[in-house]
Amino acid sequence: MELQVYRLDGSESGRTVTLDPTVFEIEPNDHVLWLDVKRIEANRRQGTHKVKNRAENAHSTRKLYRQKGTGYARAGDAKSPIRRGGGTAHGPQPRSYELKVNRKTQRLARRSALTYKAQAEAIRVVEDFTFEQPSTRRLLEVLAAQGLADRKVLLLTGEYNPTLYLSSRNLPKVRVLEARNASTRDLLDAQVLLMQESAVEVLNRMLRTAPVAA
Repeated sequence: MELQVYRLDGSESGRTVTLDPTVFEIEPNDHVLWLDVKRIEANRRQGTHKVKNRAENAHSTRKLYRQKGTGYARAGDAKSPIRRGGGTAHGPQPRSYELKVNRKTQRLARRSALTYKAQAEAIRVVEDFTFEQPSTRRLLEVLAAQGLADRKVLLLTGEYNPTLYLSSRNLPKVRVLEARNASTRDLLDAQVLLMQESAVEVLNRMLRTAPVAA
């Protein structure tokens, strides 16, 4: 598959880039996509939730009233989970939610996400660019020239570009990432992938698979 490369003003440059068919034209695997997104979401959880159980509750250990003769059910101290202010039974405790997915599975998930974007014609390639200093206004002008002013855009760069990153921080619908760091969730979450030429080369090189012999 070949895509036109656009200039910053939105005009065609006359050049094209080739999307590797083993990256952008595979049979998408929905289950693998689900697995990888589940892994990413789970690994983002801090797992610091905590409640006090009976042993940690700061109450007296005195027995509230005698065992028999009151007409009430027998009761222990005020730390009991059935009493207001008592400890919580079987409540959440700090834990790790980390999930592991094989690296090959993660790569397949990213290729599946890129294939879906290619099928939806939601990939646009722009020539490599940067700014001398951060400028949200200039970045908005670039997006408007590309016809992406109101879209949720993921801008992929070939290498780390702090100027573009800082230019996008105040834009809720725009993210700037290095192509090698874009996860499956990042790719699926965007409506449009705006990729620099160098970013296409990075993805082709990183995710390319050897052709299977007939």
